[in-house]
Order: sequence, then C-alpha cells, then structure tokens
Amino acid sequence: MPPLKVLFVLGTRPEAIKLAPVYRRLREHPQEFQTRLVVTAQHRGPLDDALETFAMFPDYDLDIMRPGQSLFDSTARIVTALEPVLVREDPDLILVQGDTTTSLCGALGGFYQRTPVGHVEAGLRTGDFAQPFPEEMNRSLIGRLATLHFAATEGATENLRREGVNGIFVTGNTGIDALLETRAALLSGRLRADGLPELDSRKKLILVTAHRRESFGASFERICQALAALAARSDIEIVFPVHPNPNVRDVVNRRLGGHSTIKLIDPLSYVRFVDLMSRAHVILTDSGGIQEEAPSLGKPVLIMREKTERPEAIACGTARLVGTDPSRIVGEVVLLMENTSEYLSRSRIDNPFGDGRASGRILDIIRSHFAIPSRSL
Repeated sequence: MPPLKVLFVLGTRPEAIKLAPVYRRLREHPQEFQTRLVVTAQHRGPLDDALETFAMFPDYDLDIMRPGQSLFDSTARIVTALEPVLVREDPDLILVQGDTTTSLCGALGGFYQRTPVGHVEAGLRTGDFAQPFPEEMNRSLIGRLATLHFAATEGATENLRREGVNGIFVTGNTGIDALLETRAALLSGRLRADGLPELDSRKKLILVTAHRRESFGASFERICQALAALAARSDIEIVFPVHPNPNVRDVVNRRLGGHSTIKLIDPLSYVRFVDLMSRAHVILTDSGGIQEEAPSLGKPVLIMREKTERPEAIACGTARLVGTDPSRIVGEVVLLMENTSEYLSRSRIDNPFGDGRASGRILDIIRSHFAIPSRSL
C-alpha cells in the first residue's frame, strides 16, 4: 500500500503555526504519509516567519499577495493557481486550517477535484456572518465542503452537529501544541527571543493586538482612545505590535504615536510574540488565536470585539468581551490592575482549547479513516 498523499494548503502565519504540528507529525511517518505543502502567501512576510520557525519547506509557493488586494482579487487568484497543483499532485487528502480565504479556496478546490478535505479547527461560529467578516462565512462554507472536521472543543462539535455535518472529531486545538512546544523551548534556552523592546520592570505590561476588518474606521479610533487613556497611568506600559494594513497603521500612528508609554512596534516573529505574551500582565486583542493561547499562559484577555466564536474562553473565566467602547476597555483593565482577587481568578491556567496533543489525535483519525496500517519503524 503506497503512502497516503496529504496536501497541506495554507497562506497566513496563523495557518502555518496551527498546521505545523500536524505537518511534522505526518512527516515522522514517511512509510504511511507522503506530505506536500502548498502556500498561497496570502500574507507574505508573516507567513515566511512562521515557515522558518517551524522548518516548513513549501513544495509550491503560489505567491499571490498583491498590494491593496481585495477579497475578489485574492480569491480568484488562489483558486486559479491551485488548480494545476491539485491536478498534478492528485492528493488523497487536502488539509486546511481555520477560516481564511486560502482555507476556503483549498476546500473549494478539493470539492472541485473530488478530493476529501480535512478541516483543522472546525466548527467555530458566532452566528453572525458580519462578525468576523469574512471569516464567519468562510468557515461555514468550509464546514459544508469538508469530509473530516477536527474540532477543538465540544462546543464547536455541537455547532457542526446542528448544521447536519458528519465526520466530526474533538481533537483540541493544534495551536496549543505549537504554543506549548515553543514556550518549553524558550524556557530551556533552545529558542531565544532576541530583539524585544526594552521593558520597564516597574510597570505592568499591557500587550495589544488589533487588526479585524470589521473594526476598520470608527472602532479603531475608539480603541486608540482607550489606549491613550490607559497610557496616562504611571503603572502601565503598553506594547502594540501594529498590523501593516494601512487601515490599522495609519490610525494607530496618528492617534498614539506621541505617547511615551506606548511602544508601537512592527509585527513580531512568533517566537518573540510568545515570549512577550508570557511577560504580559493583561492582553487586549481582537485575535481569535490569542483567546485560545492565553489560558495556557495564565493571562487574562480582554476581547475587543462584539462577538466571539470561542465562548469557552469566556466560560472558563480567562477572557471577557469588551467591544470597542473606550470606557469599558479602560474599566476592565483598571479592574485587573487594582483588584488582585479578580486578577488571580482570571489568570488561572485552565485551557479548554487543548492539552498539546491535538496533532497526534488528528494523525490517528486520518489513519483510521483511510484504514492505514501503522508501519512506523
């Protein structure tokens, strides 16, 4: 029996981070799995950082990113560029992750090619196609196209069951696999996070990330208003790796560039960002992945969105929705700064999204689905 040919399709840094543990697991068993990696480079620079960090070497680089690309442009170019790769490789299984345009196009390509698709991080839903946009629609469509659904939690599984989906498996989130491995390597000294901004040990670090499309405009203005108010406190230091999108960068630089206690820096490599998260007192974010990672690091998270597809973070107490209202953002940060018992209750390490073994479960599920006898040496 020849090895099962598995084609990984990814285009952004979060996809690379969360697929890296699965990619590495399958490559450890070359008699059972033949892996191929195609990257769309939907986000060129951040993707390259993650590929280097996790020693992932693309077999195909479609390099579709263009300045100012629209969803129409990127979707059309990805689908068109994928077709000859799928025809040439004729894989037995396509693996996609999450809810990006690349993930949707990879799943659609698999459907057109009549190739089974496995969806890593399946079943996330807010129930509102406008939040987050376009990710909520992307993942809903992938849920109809995929054959194997690797859900991180029971809640995500229930979302899929309500939609009439079959082939669902609860695995935990592979991003936690990557996070725990990276943290362990930092603690042991096998990895170093050189190049971080100099931090004031007398102050508590507030780490900020914000990039969501639905927040462009007035919402980003309000986020900046909240950060400016927090920067007036003498016990806080804010570090904000600023997304390169002009809709983010222009507003942030204009509103916050003059504050000495706010460090506006370029996006960090994954290893540096994990190290900075570990140093933070509180994390302010609109990122989905950080909602999953922070519980493993014992960090309270304030989610600057109106809705989240990860309610488990809120249920376990580590995360709280604050939207983009400045008074609420400031109030929640001040509460965590000044109320020790509240802080301790929301910084306990209790991660509902995974235990660091999701990638091994996915490998076993693929083996079982394709009836692959283990031939590992």
